[in-house]
Amino acid sequence: MAAPLILLLLAVLQLGIVFFANFMLESATARGARLIRTGQAQTQGLDAAKFKQEVCKQLTALISCSNLKLDVRSYPSFGGAAAGLTSPLGADGKLKSAFSYDPGSPGDVVVVRAFYPLDIGTVLPTEVNLSNMAGGNRLIVATSAFRNEPYE
Repeated sequence: MAAPLILLLLAVLQLGIVFFANFMLESATARGARLIRTGQAQTQGLDAAKFKQEVCKQLTALISCSNLKLDVRSYPSFGGAAAGLTSPLGADGKLKSAFSYDPGSPGDVVVVRAFYPLDIGTVLPTEVNLSNMAGGNRLIVATSAFRNEPYE
């Protein structure tokens, strides 16, 4: 009789962890995207590694910077951005390893995507497990799309 209740409580706990990690990733991505949107990343010469460090400054212990993947692409229009985005997962269900870093120029449309494979463990049976990747992990994604400001 207690097994369904315990299963429900574990599922709620797991869902809470996923939502908290997703919120944290969205916040860090938005702060990092602001560096690109205002031209600070471009004028300060931030490359992909330095930009990732700036995003990682906003993360806490739940998300490890070593597993964080960032994809930054620029487009001439929002329509081009919608057509140019691809899935971060390969055919094998694992996160791809190569992503772009192109912060664009003033007036360009830029899409910043952050991907993190959250290890949600194997506590729950597959019927209620929230994994969406190979290996039982949950891919959490944060996206910020904007037009770069006119900076000097």
